[in-house]
Amino acid sequence: MGPMRVARQVLASACLLAAAALVLGCGGSEDSETTGSTPGTAESRPAPSRAGFPEPRGRTLKEVMQLGDRPAELRIEPSAMVFYEGENRYPFGVSKRDETEVTDAEVAIYYSRVPPVRPGARSKSGNKGQVTKAEARALEEPAIGPFPARIESLAADPEFRGRVEAGLPEPKRVVYAVDLEFPSEGTWRIAALVKEGDELNGTLLPGAEVGEFEQVPRPGQPAPRIETPTVEEVGGDLSKITTRTPPDTQNEVDYADALGKEPIVLLFASPRFCQSRACGPMVDATEQAKHEYGDEAAFIHMEIYNHNDPADGVRPQVRGFHLPSELWLFTIDREGIVRAAVEGAFGSALLDESIEKALR
Repeated sequence: MGPMRVARQVLASACLLAAAALVLGCGGSEDSETTGSTPGTAESRPAPSRAGFPEPRGRTLKEVMQLGDRPAELRIEPSAMVFYEGENRYPFGVSKRDETEVTDAEVAIYYSRVPPVRPGARSKSGNKGQVTKAEARALEEPAIGPFPARIESLAADPEFRGRVEAGLPEPKRVVYAVDLEFPSEGTWRIAALVKEGDELNGTLLPGAEVGEFEQVPRPGQPAPRIETPTVEEVGGDLSKITTRTPPDTQNEVDYADALGKEPIVLLFASPRFCQSRACGPMVDATEQAKHEYGDEAAFIHMEIYNHNDPADGVRPQVRGFHLPSELWLFTIDREGIVRAAVEGAFGSALLDESIEKALR
């Protein structure tokens, strides 16, 4: 299996299969500079009014971006790669240039179709990461939008929050999300307008490849059969099956034993090595859900890397689900059918909705 890929603007330097360990995420012990701390929280917010952003009214994507006062200073960081024809959740983070998270920005997404490459034409320029000629032409295509983004808090209740090791970046506190309707497969160019003070500023984002990853399990399909490690299997040494501090309790059941017999809540995340810095909060969220739902479902947290070491490659369970990126939630009903598949970070409302689908 090739390198795991994260949001396209960081592909070259931040693949989840990179040999160098990515020391991001949650872990550690309680307070002080040497032992770590508990991360803060931020609130969920509904999407701002669509009226606060310009309607395309036949304008191209380039013309919509030119309605902005200047290029955006804030960074928009998409956190999903798998998209299908039809409705898709498009999650992203917002940060300052120094990577400080912004938890209250007003952002709207626009997009346009990248024209198909003509037979015999070269689709890519010589250097990886450069915009293709077709993607450049997408700027001249009609823009679709605006789609103002809601903000979902990632915070679990205090008693379920993991801790951050001293010297490591704080985990993300929110995720921004919009629902985009892609009319067809192919490449779609994404752009954003961001309110920064009294200005409305624009930025172009990596393209969305719709229909590229067809092997990732989708709702309504049978769930792949894998085996997952349990506390008993590792002799009680939880450091072998979770990188969260304190260790979570979501490895009491082997997925293979539960599949087709009871609902399953399966989270693929590596709190210590998470590129998006959202894995720790997501393990916290499912730990809280496990407490709230009790024995109604089997909760399983699956780490990403063999021996919890990025240098050793991804675990076979990740390959079994054909995941090209990290941070995935799957809920599976008692018949073994996938009922929800969520890529990227999510708030408590989406988590509960996904679990309820499996329980029904």
